[in-house]
Amino acid sequence: MGWAIFAILFWLCAWGANAWMARRYGHQRWAQFAIPALFGITVLLVWEGLVLGLGISPVILPAPSQIAQTFAQSGPILREDFVQTILKGALSGYVMGCGAAIVVAVLIDRSPYLQRGLLPIGNFVAALPIVGVAPILVMWFGFDWQSKAAVVVVMVFFPVLVNMVAGLAATDHLQRDLMATYSASYWQGLIKLRLPAAMPFLFNGLKIATTLALIGAIVAEFFGSPTRGMGFRISTAVGQLDLPLVWSEITVAALAGSGFYGVVALLEKLVTFWHPSQRARA
Repeated sequence: MGWAIFAILFWLCAWGANAWMARRYGHQRWAQFAIPALFGITVLLVWEGLVLGLGISPVILPAPSQIAQTFAQSGPILREDFVQTILKGALSGYVMGCGAAIVVAVLIDRSPYLQRGLLPIGNFVAALPIVGVAPILVMWFGFDWQSKAAVVVVMVFFPVLVNMVAGLAATDHLQRDLMATYSASYWQGLIKLRLPAAMPFLFNGLKIATTLALIGAIVAEFFGSPTRGMGFRISTAVGQLDLPLVWSEITVAALAGSGFYGVVALLEKLVTFWHPSQRARA
């Protein structure tokens, strides 16, 4: 019980320190990293203290120290699962799905027929539950990473498509009239005006798709996978009541997702440096 009391007191002290740091130094760059880091360390220490103090079984909730120990001991397994799920399934599906969405968005922008016919179908497909689509795609494309990539393509295609179509339509009449005054062709106007204007919308879709890609690849592995992969490992470990390994896989997924999102956000900053939203953050 002493551990639980200590954890609660530590939480209150850390909360006060974080609030004071945010009020006094929140505008400084180092504080933007220090405050989230302090909060994360506090959560882990309180988690550890409550698990030890209340005697919670590892089957219900393992302590962070147990998860870290399993993480260190399961390096080869986690590495193999990372390659199978993230690099092969999620990343390949992300690239194919987002690339196809950009191309189709340009076609829709060019063709009113596609705009009226394809977008409603896209909204319908985007509303389909992944647990219903994934088993079908696994049966079509097999149990290896190709079926997981297909699930990811379905999940990321329409969010990126909708954002890209909205971005291509974001220019106003004065800008389009100016391009017409210069006798610019459709493709010249697309490359020099509309694509640059669509970049903030596109990157919003790409950032949303990073999370969807990871979720799609992992969930798809629950419906059929070779003896590797994060979804397969989580399903197997839960059946064996090996919760520290489950949390280790979750940690890998969280780190991969954060890194993936960070890379896309960095590309957004480099490409859309001229946009007011980026200038405001500088």
